[in-house]
Amino acid sequence: MTHTRLNPIYTGMPVTVFEHMSGLARSLGAINLGQGFPDTPPPPTLTAAAIRAMAERSQQYPPSAGLPELREAVAGYYARTQGLALAREQVIVTSGATEAIAAAILAVVGNGDEVLLFAPAYDAYAPLVRRAGGVPVFVPLNPPDWLYDEGAIRAAITPRTRAMIVNDPLNPTGSVASSDELALLARICAEHDLIAICDEVWEAVRFDGRPHRSLLAEPGMAARAIKIGSAGKIFGATGWKVGWMAADAALAGVLAKAHQFLTFTTPPMLQWAAAEGLADPSITAALHEDWSASRSVLIEGLAHAGFAVLESSATWFACIDLAASGVVLDDRTFSERAVREAGVASIPLSALWEGDDGPNTIVRLCHCKPPAMLEDAVVRLSHWRGGL
Repeated sequence: MTHTRLNPIYTGMPVTVFEHMSGLARSLGAINLGQGFPDTPPPPTLTAAAIRAMAERSQQYPPSAGLPELREAVAGYYARTQGLALAREQVIVTSGATEAIAAAILAVVGNGDEVLLFAPAYDAYAPLVRRAGGVPVFVPLNPPDWLYDEGAIRAAITPRTRAMIVNDPLNPTGSVASSDELALLARICAEHDLIAICDEVWEAVRFDGRPHRSLLAEPGMAARAIKIGSAGKIFGATGWKVGWMAADAALAGVLAKAHQFLTFTTPPMLQWAAAEGLADPSITAALHEDWSASRSVLIEGLAHAGFAVLESSATWFACIDLAASGVVLDDRTFSERAVREAGVASIPLSALWEGDDGPNTIVRLCHCKPPAMLEDAVVRLSHWRGGL
């Protein structure tokens, strides 16, 4: 039967590149360096906290905006790590950061509104903007530095521009906006009365020794920025799907109304556990040490094998430039062949770029994996490359 009454937005839409590559990795028994998640469980103290909460606390509906304990913990975490002064009422808990992005877009974007997206972009942004009736407008960030270009941004703004989505640190490139770039984005938002939806889920996964600075903290942004965070990224617990939005109290109230008709609530036992984790800096310090070590294994191994690794300072990812590495394949062909022939899954950057004007020789590899797995992956890629 042909279902002619289904929403055309989705009937012709492919599965995400992450689901596609992870599916291939599972079916082929390949090493999955494509989709970003650790292969190890979350810290035992977090698991113990979730089990204890399941046994000792309510498992019924929590407040839609989130448990007070987690909202307080998020505010406290940001006060301690980023110097932000947030009240509990400014934090709305969501079922993962992607749900937070969806709620923020639905709360801000109306029919015909244009939203600036910086490419390469997380692949959920544009479909969610379109689902809200908006129009995504892409502004390219170019390799190898992925800098925000003032002229390109201003040229993309029209009287219908309503918002911009800023992913900092940036997935998939691992780059971080400079203080000058954050100030530029803030000025543009203020000049054109734009809302900034700030996807900052990688804020705690930085390897440059610098504390994260949120666009929310820039002058003039307190009432026009929505800061999005993720316990899954902070604690390496991606399957927990605990995220949040933080914004001016009036804006947060509108975000909460959008959220209540999406997932409404998030499992309370995971919220209590996340609250405990945010209050214990030793947990994130240990995770960061492990991720820093595994990052070095992958980056140094790839470089030793002759791959050109692009500079990055954040996220769980490293990117290689195929052309600079002497590999005469485009990124999509490389990824499809590498998972089948070398047994290593990766993500082609062009899959995170709409249109044909973006780079097509860069692939992303995930480094938050056991060192032995990363070493094996490098050996496989190196041997396979030698036979191309």
